[in-house]
Amino acid sequence: MSWSRSLWMRLAALNNFVAVAVWTYVTVIDPGFAEAEQWRLGSQIQFMHGMAAFTCATFMNVGALSARHAPACFLGGSALLCSAMYAGAATIFSGRVAIEIIGGLVILAGWLVLAWSARTIDRAH
Repeated sequence: MSWSRSLWMRLAALNNFVAVAVWTYVTVIDPGFAEAEQWRLGSQIQFMHGMAAFTCATFMNVGALSARHAPACFLGGSALLCSAMYAGAATIFSGRVAIEIIGGLVILAGWLVLAWSARTIDRAH
């Protein structure tokens, strides 16, 4: 299935909405929230990789068309990593380490895809 750039951008925007909502809650609304630091870290990681998904559009616009594969890694990996972090902080799920590792590896794959796609930028112009 080929997902359009606009869909990835909408998903990235929604991802960042959730990240900012979580961060705002644990930092501003209820700073004494149990495990606030874990929630804050998860929201920061989630936001960073949502912004990285937006960056992929810039890469594609300057000729790195294979960057279209990176948003799936950034958003999927951060969904795995951060949801496991949130669940662990909420003591909902204790076996989160494996999911966090998989999420982290998927995010790393996204960065490698983005770095690899940059090789075609100068050739496109």
